[in-house]
Amino acid sequence: MAFGDFVFAFRKTKSNRENVMKRLLAFTTALAILPLAGTAQELNVVSWGGAVAAAQMEAWHQPYMAETGVKINSIDADNPAVPVKLQVEAGNVTTDIADIEPSDLTRLCDEGLLEVLPIDELPDGADGTKAREDFIEGGLYDCGVGVLVYSTMIAYRSDKAEGVTSAADFFDLEKFPGKRGLRKGAKFALELALMADGVAPADVYATLATPEGVDRAFAKLDTIKPSVVWWEAGAQPPQLLADGEVVMTTAYNGRIFDAVMNEGSPFATLWDNQILDFNLYVIPKGAPNKDAAWAYMKWISESQREADLSKFISYGPPRKSAAALVGLFKDGKTEMAGNLPTNPDHMKTALTSNVEFWADHDVELTERFNTWLSQ
Repeated sequence: MAFGDFVFAFRKTKSNRENVMKRLLAFTTALAILPLAGTAQELNVVSWGGAVAAAQMEAWHQPYMAETGVKINSIDADNPAVPVKLQVEAGNVTTDIADIEPSDLTRLCDEGLLEVLPIDELPDGADGTKAREDFIEGGLYDCGVGVLVYSTMIAYRSDKAEGVTSAADFFDLEKFPGKRGLRKGAKFALELALMADGVAPADVYATLATPEGVDRAFAKLDTIKPSVVWWEAGAQPPQLLADGEVVMTTAYNGRIFDAVMNEGSPFATLWDNQILDFNLYVIPKGAPNKDAAWAYMKWISESQREADLSKFISYGPPRKSAAALVGLFKDGKTEMAGNLPTNPDHMKTALTSNVEFWADHDVELTERFNTWLSQ
């Protein structure tokens, strides 16, 4: 019964008025127990689909739904940053949380399309460390919170290349003959070339910001250019290895882990000079359930919950204090610590991809790369 119906009925007989009052009392009582305005019963979380979205559902969405009663709708997108931009600019935001990459985060935040987050409200780490100090460099922004770390690393055929110990071996065709797989683009290839040529990870971007450093990186790539098979999609490197088209390749660490675990592929990984990158959760500007979205982001950012994701996928937690909390893979027997890019031993020579550097130099280095590739 609508409120207007109550008013109409109230004007009738005394008995009607008594019945109406009883019903009105029941009506207002029901309203009182409903969630307060702004409290979401559902959250729309846009992620990348596939194994990543499935892992997030098992590690985070399902436990949160069971604990709070809030329904999490997991929505797939080829790149979640795209619908965020379109929705905010159209003034029709249906996404509450999106899982995006640092470069997109920086751009969207600068354009005012993301909510600025109260980062200091994030929970302390399991060891008591404040969040700002506990997140790995690059895993925390004013507009986003890191949820996983993946890396571009070197993988090789363990049955065809023995004794691979450093990134320099990737460029040593005499010691390790055979084709190499490289992601087609300036990003990652130039950084890897410099590190293989002896540049310390801490000095890579300062070196690459100079004409001499750029020349040095391309000179190193020249040494293997005739032997390179270029890849563009993440599924290609394990396939290139499996087909014997390459002996070594750069690859996303999760893809190699999946090939080994699910297909028994004879692949080995080299963590030396891996290049780290992040997935981060953001809240679009004008999200319909901003407060509830932030409550969820705080919940999953606790150290143990970040570590829980590694039970379902071989990506690491962005919080340092979560590293010691990583346990077994979902098979119940595989220790995950040694399979994660955030393992302390793997981090010793790691390089974190520099978003600001590529924002400033992407166009010029991509043009240089494309010219070099065509020669």
